[in-house]
Amino acid sequence: MSKSYVEYRGVTKTYRSERASLYALEPVQLDIAEEEFISIVGPSGCGKSTLLSITAGLLAASGGEVRIQGRRVEGPHTSLGIVFQRDVLLDWRDALSNVLLQAEMRDERAADWEPRARELLGMVGLEGMERKYPWELSGGMRQRVALCRALLHDPPLLLMDEPFGALDALTRDQMNLELQRMWSAHKKTVLFVTHSISEAVFLSDRVVVMSPRPGRIVETIDVALERPRRLAVRDTPEFVDYSRRIRAVFERLGILEEN
Repeated sequence: MSKSYVEYRGVTKTYRSERASLYALEPVQLDIAEEEFISIVGPSGCGKSTLLSITAGLLAASGGEVRIQGRRVEGPHTSLGIVFQRDVLLDWRDALSNVLLQAEMRDERAADWEPRARELLGMVGLEGMERKYPWELSGGMRQRVALCRALLHDPPLLLMDEPFGALDALTRDQMNLELQRMWSAHKKTVLFVTHSISEAVFLSDRVVVMSPRPGRIVETIDVALERPRRLAVRDTPEFVDYSRRIRAVFERLGILEEN
């Protein structure tokens, strides 16, 4: 395994108000290797998205620290890309200019980045759609544009917060294949939040399983399935076993209960 790219050392988060304190994260200890694809699964409200926001420097940890390439995160970190559950496209900008928004936010000339933006749109099957507006695109197409925007500046670290959760099953499968292909080609470090056990197993080198709030890591499962992975791998005994192991953790925690 490559050297650690992201390190979490006792990371906690508590939300305080005049009435009460909400403990979102118990101390998180985790190392993510360079070019590793990690998925985090857990129940709603367990702190998955909070951990992603702390990693990006958008939210301060209450305790502990996050280090990226050995440097402590103390504010918004610019050498990464973020993809949210909602595509957050601007309705008055076409697909190409939505991708180029990344360059403009960095005070760079959009024209200098246009060839790169067009290349990315072509890679995700949107060649010829550059001048379409968000309302003219399907949900899957919109999320492809959001992915291109996050990848425009070729970040070494990609944070993805339930990016395909709102898509229909077939489109979600296609996006999983697209993401795997792009990750295989460019070998970025990826931290991927999902509620889908199947999606986590399909995409990941390791799956991190979190408990209900306050979230803590209860198990980390290595996924030793050969890459590239086809959708048919989900029918194999090995894939089923990985999924069963994750479900068993949730059953022990009382998250899944069978009558």
